Amino acid sequence: MPRHSVPCGLLARLLAALLAGASLKAAAEALGSPFAPETFYRLRGKLRRRLDAVRACLCRERAAPASRRPDPLDQTIEHLHAIFPAAAAAPAGFQLRFGRAFLG
Repeated sequence: MPRHSVPCGLLARLLAALLAGASLKAAAEALGSPFAPETFYRLRGKLRRRLDAVRACLCRERAAPASRRPDPLDQTIEHLHAIFPAAAAAPAGFQLRFGRAFLG
Protein backbone atom coordinates (compact mmCIF):
# COMPACT_ATOMS: atom_id res chain seq x y z
CA MET A 1 0.00 0.00 0.00
CA PRO A 2 1.41 3.46 -0.82
CA ARG A 3 2.61 5.32 2.28
CA HIS A 4 2.00 2.21 4.38
CA SER A 5 4.29 -0.68 5.18
CA VAL A 6 1.55 -3.33 5.02
CA PRO A 7 1.44 -5.20 1.68
CA CYS A 8 -1.85 -5.26 -0.26
CA GLY A 9 -2.07 -9.04 -0.01
CA LEU A 10 -1.89 -8.93 3.76
CA LEU A 11 -4.52 -6.21 3.93
CA ALA A 12 -6.75 -8.19 1.55
CA ARG A 13 -6.51 -11.27 3.78
CA LEU A 14 -7.36 -9.14 6.82
CA LEU A 15 -10.44 -7.70 5.09
CA ALA A 16 -11.57 -11.19 4.04
CA ALA A 17 -11.22 -12.44 7.63
CA LEU A 18 -13.20 -9.48 8.95
CA LEU A 19 -15.93 -10.13 6.41
CA ALA A 20 -16.01 -13.78 7.50
CA GLY A 21 -16.84 -12.57 11.01
CA ALA A 22 -13.50 -12.71 12.77
CA SER A 23 -12.68 -10.05 15.32
CA LEU A 24 -9.88 -7.71 14.33
CA LYS A 25 -7.60 -9.17 17.01
CA ALA A 26 -8.25 -12.76 15.87
CA ALA A 27 -7.88 -11.84 12.20
CA ALA A 28 -4.60 -10.03 12.81
CA GLU A 29 -3.18 -12.91 14.86
CA ALA A 30 -4.26 -15.50 12.27
CA LEU A 31 -2.31 -13.66 9.57
CA GLY A 32 0.97 -14.55 11.23
CA SER A 33 2.11 -11.05 10.40
CA PRO A 34 5.32 -9.48 11.69
CA PHE A 35 3.30 -6.33 12.45
CA ALA A 36 1.95 -5.53 15.89
CA PRO A 37 -1.85 -5.88 16.25
CA GLU A 38 -2.04 -2.12 16.83
CA THR A 39 -1.02 -1.67 13.19
CA PHE A 40 -4.24 -3.31 12.05
CA TYR A 41 -6.36 -1.28 14.47
CA ARG A 42 -4.80 1.85 13.00
CA LEU A 43 -5.42 0.68 9.43
CA ARG A 44 -9.04 -0.18 10.20
CA GLY A 45 -9.51 3.29 11.67
CA LYS A 46 -7.97 4.87 8.59
CA LEU A 47 -10.25 2.84 6.32
CA ARG A 48 -13.32 3.80 8.39
CA ARG A 49 -12.40 7.47 7.97
CA ARG A 50 -12.13 6.97 4.18
CA LEU A 51 -15.33 4.99 3.66
CA ASP A 52 -17.04 7.91 1.93
CA ALA A 53 -14.28 8.26 -0.68
CA VAL A 54 -13.91 4.50 -1.19
CA ARG A 55 -17.66 3.93 -1.49
CA ALA A 56 -18.04 6.84 -3.91
CA CYS A 57 -15.53 5.19 -6.24
CA LEU A 58 -17.15 1.78 -5.86
CA CYS A 59 -20.67 3.15 -6.49
CA ARG A 60 -19.55 4.82 -9.71
CA GLU A 61 -18.42 1.40 -10.90
CA ARG A 62 -21.42 -0.65 -9.74
CA ALA A 63 -24.35 -0.30 -7.35
CA ALA A 64 -23.71 -1.68 -3.90
CA PRO A 65 -24.94 -5.25 -3.42
CA ALA A 66 -27.78 -5.88 -1.00
CA SER A 67 -26.35 -6.48 2.44
CA ARG A 68 -27.70 -7.61 5.77
CA ARG A 69 -24.67 -6.31 7.60
CA PRO A 70 -25.26 -3.19 9.69
CA ASP A 71 -21.60 -2.12 9.77
CA PRO A 72 -20.68 0.26 6.90
CA LEU A 73 -17.16 -1.18 6.85
CA ASP A 74 -18.52 -4.69 6.22
CA GLN A 75 -20.83 -3.33 3.52
CA THR A 76 -17.87 -1.63 1.85
CA ILE A 77 -15.78 -4.81 1.95
CA GLU A 78 -18.68 -6.72 0.36
CA HIS A 79 -18.96 -4.06 -2.35
CA LEU A 80 -15.19 -4.18 -2.93
CA HIS A 81 -15.32 -7.96 -3.33
CA ALA A 82 -18.31 -7.70 -5.68
CA ILE A 83 -16.28 -5.50 -8.03
CA PHE A 84 -12.97 -7.30 -7.52
CA PRO A 85 -13.91 -10.98 -7.04
CA ALA A 86 -10.31 -12.05 -6.54
CA ALA A 87 -10.42 -11.04 -2.88
CA ALA A 88 -6.67 -11.48 -2.56
CA ALA A 89 -6.20 -8.57 -4.96
CA ALA A 90 -9.14 -6.33 -4.02
CA PRO A 91 -7.18 -3.39 -2.52
CA ALA A 92 -4.66 -3.51 -5.36
CA GLY A 93 -7.46 -3.77 -7.91
CA PHE A 94 -9.10 -0.70 -6.40
CA GLN A 95 -5.88 1.28 -6.71
CA LEU A 96 -5.31 0.20 -10.31
CA ARG A 97 -8.87 0.79 -11.47
CA PHE A 98 -9.45 4.14 -9.75
CA GLY A 99 -5.93 5.54 -9.66
CA ARG A 100 -6.28 6.35 -5.97
CA ALA A 101 -4.66 4.96 -2.89
CA PHE A 102 -7.02 2.60 -1.06
CA LEU A 103 -6.11 3.99 2.35
CA GLY A 104 -5.40 7.53 1.21
